Amino acid sequence: MSAELSAAAPPARSASSAPSPAHSSAPAPSLSRAPRALTPSPTDRARGAMVGLAVGDALGAPAENMKPSQIRERWGRIEGFVSDDPAGTDDTEYALFSGLLLAEHGSALTVEHVEAAWHRWIADLDEGSFRGAGFSERGTLENLRRGLAAPISAQHRHAWSDGLAMRAAPFGVFAAGRPAEAARLVAIDGTVSHEGEGIYGGRAVAAGVAAAMVSDSPGAAVQAALSVIPENSWTSRSLQRAVSAARRAPLRPDATRLSVERAVRSSVVIGGYPWTDLAPEAIGLAFGAFTAARGDFTHAVLTAVNMGRDADTTAAVAGALAGALRGHAAIPERWSSAIRPVRGSCLPAMAGRHVREIADRLVGAAGGHLAPSDAARDAS
Repeated sequence: MSAELSAAAPPARSASSAPSPAHSSAPAPSLSRAPRALTPSPTDRARGAMVGLAVGDALGAPAENMKPSQIRERWGRIEGFVSDDPAGTDDTEYALFSGLLLAEHGSALTVEHVEAAWHRWIADLDEGSFRGAGFSERGTLENLRRGLAAPISAQHRHAWSDGLAMRAAPFGVFAAGRPAEAARLVAIDGTVSHEGEGIYGGRAVAAGVAAAMVSDSPGAAVQAALSVIPENSWTSRSLQRAVSAARRAPLRPDATRLSVERAVRSSVVIGGYPWTDLAPEAIGLAFGAFTAARGDFTHAVLTAVNMGRDADTTAAVAGALAGALRGHAAIPERWSSAIRPVRGSCLPAMAGRHVREIADRLVGAAGGHLAPSDAARDAS
């Protein structure tokens, strides 16, 4: 979720990504769920969630702030990396930041811990404006550098953005099987940078990932997300509309991938709004893509990417949900192998860290809190 707006020029087309309009009219994939031989272990699910986030981020980055029509004009349909050197954005680097903080403090995490980490790793470093950071991060940094403390540090123009949602997956990994705990912890993290709907977006993602970590049902993740946010909130309404559209649209006899994406997108997108980082909108698109795919990793992230808007964040969230549900093995190797240690282009303090490292540390930090069903499987 970087701060560039859609007025920026789209990236150049790579040699391997010529438009292929036929993809847009391809039939919608079957809703039947393919059987899996083995249930993923907690570590495999944790790596699936974190690598899935990074893959979705890197796949969606070139399409960020674009309309679906612009994506089709440039690439036809994005079916893989459209850059020869794919890389994540602030979404991955801030997820690493929150993951490290959570691995250090676990359930004892406090707002004071989070605020101190923002100062130590970001605000107090002489790194300028932190190129590539989203609006909510920039607003938070400006407030912290002015000497403001949480929760006042979250009082800026983009406190409702998806900047917390993009870094929420680690909380679901840590609190696997405990959606309420995941939601509680991510709200503590978000107090420094977000308010209201911005917090609800983070809670929904953290709880959804926590449920996916111990389930085989995409619906369980959706219900967990809804259970931790107010029923009358914009985020809840958006999530429910998108999921409902994602369930109905593929059942039409003439359904195609494009028609499903249009149905989900039109159910939540605020047309004409100048910013694409609205938390309620991004949550709806991400959970809608995840639901339309029935948890299939490839289908989920590509659906999110091809709907445009804040595509890196929506694909990162869809990838985290599907990765937690299906495990690291469900991520195509051609994508997972492209994920390398982050460059630190947004957060220099995170340079050289890999999302798999954080996944393993979160599983270790969770320790005895593993859900009984998964702990038993690991022991067998």
